[in-house]
Amino acid sequence: MAKSKEPVFKLDAEEQELSDSLDRGEWVSVKNAKQEIAKARKGAANYLRKAARINIRISESDLLRIKQKAAYEGLPYQTLIASILHKYSAGHLHV
Repeated sequence: MAKSKEPVFKLDAEEQELSDSLDRGEWVSVKNAKQEIAKARKGAANYLRKAARINIRISESDLLRIKQKAAYEGLPYQTLIASILHKYSAGHLHV
């Protein structure tokens, strides 16, 4: 009797739809896959490069809550803060 595969990650609705679409064979490779992969790698390297350092002062209670949320997400708290700032500066996070 074959065991059913248990998911390695818990997917949200959008991720699950993408996974299902891939499983259904709905994805096709682009003709210039090598160039697209190289472009994606370059973009990822640029995104992950940290060129500036800042120091900020925030309340201890805010920092504690940020650290708790980061721990829940499985991230270092500095990475969570950098991600939030990036999303805001790119216009993807509105306050």
